[in-house]
Amino acid sequence: MIPFEYLTPRTLDEAISLLDPEDPDIRPVGGGTAVMLMMKAGVLRPTRLVSLRQLEGQHRQIQIDPDGALRIGGMASLASLEHSPVVRQGWPVLARTFRSLSNQRVRNVATIGGNLAHADPHMDMPPVLSALGASVIATGPGGSRQIAVEDLCVGYYETVLERNELISQVIVPPMNGACAAYCKVTTRAAHDWPALGLAVSLQLDGPVIREASVVLGAATDRPTRLERAQAMLRGAAPTEQHLKQVGLAATEALDIVSDQHGSAGYKKHLLSIYLGRAVNAAIHTSQGADHDAH
Repeated sequence: MIPFEYLTPRTLDEAISLLDPEDPDIRPVGGGTAVMLMMKAGVLRPTRLVSLRQLEGQHRQIQIDPDGALRIGGMASLASLEHSPVVRQGWPVLARTFRSLSNQRVRNVATIGGNLAHADPHMDMPPVLSALGASVIATGPGGSRQIAVEDLCVGYYETVLERNELISQVIVPPMNGACAAYCKVTTRAAHDWPALGLAVSLQLDGPVIREASVVLGAATDRPTRLERAQAMLRGAAPTEQHLKQVGLAATEALDIVSDQHGSAGYKKHLLSIYLGRAVNAAIHTSQGADHDAH
């Protein structure tokens, strides 16, 4: 392995100052789970790693702001979010999703900021957070800016973040009575990488869907909002036949990507089936059931 610097700043400003917008071989490290795998595979040969593990405790906080939004420090671990009473009570779909991410050892060290910044299209959190209308605060030497999670990824392992910007916070708006579910379809164990991930958030008016937010993951090179499916769901009291039509319509005009988890044709078939299941799972949660959709 080529020698590299490993620095442990204590403040966010110091960490940012150690990054270089022009040098792709200088990388920040949160939990380090993704970076270490990339180094072992030989696809990343850093000259400097800037560890974020010693940053101030405020960057791990999980709290509700005065507007009722969930504010998560970028260094909060996935395990802390999984077990947070605040998350479980106000955003149960997040707590359910965190339980299906990788394994307990990874969740103990992986951070929400690093998870989103990694921009692997198979990640579970980007489609879920996108469906909920979440955003991140990206902080760099010139200050901070707010970016919608669904606008964060622009391609495989690519984001709109500058190389000297860090995700300092994640903001999730209040659910305001919405019901939500995440369907993760894997070819192996439930915590494995998904062949397809489908996040749904609905506002119901009795049996009628007043608003729908549907975001697809793992089948495209970035989280993809299914606009046509959303339009077909709005104003509908969904029946099995209607949901089947929505699922089939959702597969049209999508650039589905084949990979080791399944062919494009297989993933389209999964989407046509699981969209209806995700909608039903979300509706089921509105009836008071803590339902896991896998």
